Amino acid sequence: MRFILSLLLSWSSLWSSPLPSSLSSFLSRALPVLSLVSLLSLLSVASPAAAQVYAPVTPGAALSFPRDYGAHPEFRTEWWYVTGWVETPDQRPLGFQVTFFRTRTGVDNANPSHFSPRQLVIGHAALSDPAVGRLVHDERSAREGFSMAWARPGNTDLKLDDWRMVRDANGVYRVTIRSNQLTLELRLKPTQAVLVQGQGGYSRKGPSSRHASYYYSEPQLQVSGTVGRAGMAATAVTGSAWLDHEWSSEALQPDAVGWDWVGANLDDGGALMAFQIRDRQGGKLWAHSTVRDKAGKVTHYGPEQITFTPQTYWTSPRTQATYPVATTITTGSQVWMIAPLQPDQELDSRRSTGAVYWEGAVTIQRGGRRIGRGYLEMTGYVEPMKL
Repeated sequence: MRFILSLLLSWSSLWSSPLPSSLSSFLSRALPVLSLVSLLSLLSVASPAAAQVYAPVTPGAALSFPRDYGAHPEFRTEWWYVTGWVETPDQRPLGFQVTFFRTRTGVDNANPSHFSPRQLVIGHAALSDPAVGRLVHDERSAREGFSMAWARPGNTDLKLDDWRMVRDANGVYRVTIRSNQLTLELRLKPTQAVLVQGQGGYSRKGPSSRHASYYYSEPQLQVSGTVGRAGMAATAVTGSAWLDHEWSSEALQPDAVGWDWVGANLDDGGALMAFQIRDRQGGKLWAHSTVRDKAGKVTHYGPEQITFTPQTYWTSPRTQATYPVATTITTGSQVWMIAPLQPDQELDSRRSTGAVYWEGAVTIQRGGRRIGRGYLEMTGYVEPMKL
C-alpha cells in the first residue's frame, strides 16, 4: 500500500509543459540542488489548464478482473507495489521492493497535442542486503508518451525507459529493473486468489467516505529470477512476494502527516495487511487490517481494534529521523511482533516523489518464533523536500 499521494501531486504540478528526455534526466539528477526559480526558468510556459475533474472513489463499486489489473487514468494517482524476500543459492536472505506510480499532472485531457504531458510515471526500486548494511536503491521519473513511459489500462503493463512490469495472460508478472545500482529480473507467479481490501475493494483512509482508495493485494507470489547490485554479480534467487495495487483521487485527510503499513506472507500460507494513518502528534487518525488465514477465511479489523506499539527505535545518520523499526501490532486478539532484517532501510526518493521514508524487509514473530516475512513502510518521520 502506498500513500505518496500528496507528494506526487505537488511534484507532478511541475510537469505542466513538455520536456525532452535529456532535460528530464538532467532535472531528475539536479533537482535537490536547484532552487524553484532556477527550475522554473528551465521549463517552458504552458497554456492555462482547465480545472481538472478526477474520478471519485465510492463504496459499492465492485472490482473487475483482469480490467482492474491495469491503469485507471481517470483517477488522480495510482501505484503498483511489489515487495518480497528472496534467498540466494547459499541461503543468504535479501529483500526487494519495486514500485511504479502513475499520476495525472493537471494538464487538460482535452489538449490534442501529443506533447501534452497528461500523466507522469515514477519508479522506485530497492534491495535490502545485510552485507551492505543499508538499502541499495534507484529511482526514475518521466512523463508518459513517445514509447518512453506508460501505464496502460486493461492489464498490468508498465514501462519507464528499460524498467518494466508486465502481467501475462496466465497471471505471471515479469519485472525488469536495470540500473547502475541494482538489477532485478524476476518472475512472480500467483499461488492464491486476489485479496480484496476494505469493503469489496473500497478501502477507507479516514472517517469521511471521500478519503479512500480502491485497493487489492496479491499475497504469496512465488518468486524466481536473478538479483544483482553494484559490487555483486547477478545471482539466481527464489522466494515469495506481495503485490499491492491502489488508485485514488483523494486518499488522505488534510491532517494526516504519515502512516505505518505492513504486508506479510505468513509461513502457513496466510496473509497479513495492517496500516495506521498518523496525525502530527503521532496519534492514530485511522487504521485497518485484513488477515487471511491458511484456510482462506478473511477477517477485517477496524480502527478501534488495531494498535501499533513501537518496541525498538533507529535514528538515521543521514536525516536524523527516528523510526520505530521494531513494532508490536495488535489486531483484535492477535499480536504480531515486527522485526527488521536490518535497521537501516531508509529510502531517499527526493529526486522523484520528494519523500524520505523507511521501507524494508521484516519478519513477523509470535512467542519468539518466526511466523512470516513481509515489508514495513513508515512515512512522515522526515519533512518532505522543500523547493
